[in-house]
Amino acid sequence: MPVDSILDAARAGLDYERLRLDAASRNIANANVPVAPGQAAQQWQVLTAGIQPGGLQSADALTTQAPMATRDVHDPANPMADAHGNVRYPAVDLVQEMTTLMSASRGYEANVRSFNLLRGMMLHALEIGAK
Repeated sequence: MPVDSILDAARAGLDYERLRLDAASRNIANANVPVAPGQAAQQWQVLTAGIQPGGLQSADALTTQAPMATRDVHDPANPMADAHGNVRYPAVDLVQEMTTLMSASRGYEANVRSFNLLRGMMLHALEIGAK
């Protein structure tokens, strides 16, 4: 296996974990943003279809918004309230999103370590060859 393909795999892993971090943080940020009446709540997702053996196909193809359920909160004073005084918010599962943040952060960190370890091994091999 060529060294470049190992570096490419580490880079692809870094890109994928970064996308997971971005999607989860956007979902958490939008958890308390009201949904306008007549609109659907959106949830950011990372699709695995764009991952190729040589790396990511494109970052735009991997993140998408998908419709999700909403939760109703009775707040008649809110300007986004419907006729019954309910305001709709995205039904974001904060436990799941925080778990995604933690696992993506650890995955990103592991990819950084593997990339740096391989880079260090390549530098040592160059030093050995120069002696």
